Amino acid sequence: MRKPLYVLLKKGTTTKELENEVVVTRKGQTTIPAKLRLKYRIEEGTRLQVIETEEGILFKPKKSTLDLAGSGAEHATPDEMKKLLDRLRKEDV
Repeated sequence: MRKPLYVLLKKGTTTKELENEVVVTRKGQTTIPAKLRLKYRIEEGTRLQVIETEEGILFKPKKSTLDLAGSGAEHATPDEMKKLLDRLRKEDV
């Protein structure tokens, strides 16, 4: 038997806060509102880090390899990076 779910609306709750209200399914799944998915570029397959905070649960998008592309440019040239990767691969074998 399911326990009833109660939502406490504090005095001064805004309509904007209610726009982002979601329901959790029996399996613990929920849907992130489309407006927020667009804003934070969350697409199908995006990995989210789940962080417990004092205020609740934070879903934070994890960086993908595409997000990291070019992030080493300030540290080495593409040729230097390739040489380093080749060296690391040889050491790994």
